[in-house]
Amino acid sequence: MLDVENWLRAHHSDGINLNIRELIHYQGKTGLVNLSPRKTVQAKLAGAYLAKTKGRGMEFDEARHYQAGDDIRAIDWRVTARTGKTHTKIYREEKERPVFILADLSSSMQFGTQLMFKSVQTAHLSALLAWAARKRGDRVGGLIFNQYQHIECKPLTRQKAVLSFLNSLIKVQTQSVSGQQNQTSRISNENQGVTFADACARLRRLAHPGSLIFLLSDFSQLNALATQHISQLSRHCEVIAYPISDPFEHELPKVKMSQKVALTDGINQQNLMLGEKDTESQYNAQHHAYFANIEHVLKQCKAKVVSVSAGVPLEQQLNQFMRTTL
Repeated sequence: MLDVENWLRAHHSDGINLNIRELIHYQGKTGLVNLSPRKTVQAKLAGAYLAKTKGRGMEFDEARHYQAGDDIRAIDWRVTARTGKTHTKIYREEKERPVFILADLSSSMQFGTQLMFKSVQTAHLSALLAWAARKRGDRVGGLIFNQYQHIECKPLTRQKAVLSFLNSLIKVQTQSVSGQQNQTSRISNENQGVTFADACARLRRLAHPGSLIFLLSDFSQLNALATQHISQLSRHCEVIAYPISDPFEHELPKVKMSQKVALTDGINQQNLMLGEKDTESQYNAQHHAYFANIEHVLKQCKAKVVSVSAGVPLEQQLNQFMRTTL
């Protein structure tokens, strides 16, 4: 059984707010994720990944018989002398693969019942992915948003870029927590603000072909427009989606005696009866279908889907995921 209080203290976290120490912690945990590309890298810029096309890159691929039109500067004189036939060196082109992280810290993510808010788990996973990309030498960028604003971080290779990204996470989460009660009614009345579809549209303008894209959200705003944007991104980029959820969103808490509880999202309020089997079964079935539909839609968009819980430490979940995929 996880001692939540001690775990949070050891990781410099309170489960609601963010600070730079808890995000820097994941710099030493980069082995938890594998950022090796699954698709052929399609970027036009030179970089650290080998493409399937051959040309005048930096990584030697093979020596073959000289053909008319080959650059004489690429002749392999050692092989030519040994075989008596002219050979030329062929190099495999290196391509660059920027990493983009879309982190949803909007109002629906400001929820958690056991360990931390979904938004905090999103920030932890974002930090882990950013540090892992930095370790591989990838350029790291991202887009962080809540219902009030978005921050675009252009992809850079320096460690300073990761720290800037982490500080942007802290800034947006701080606004979400401190401004939630003050601004929720204003956003609701205007029925506007930054949406998940808006963020995906901005990401399409930022991400170049061949990029690796991580989508971190509860996908509560996964509508037709957002789906269209993700499908377009998947055509030229590798997209990995991490649906973040809380255990309460999958099943109701177990209680010894039936009791009525009041629930609110800050605007709407409703009552829920705990301890009744029929209510529990109906609740579990509805939410199972809800999350299964999200996963189905994301997979239709050609995105890889890895579900993450806000009620379990990230390291524990990713270790389990790596064991099941080996």
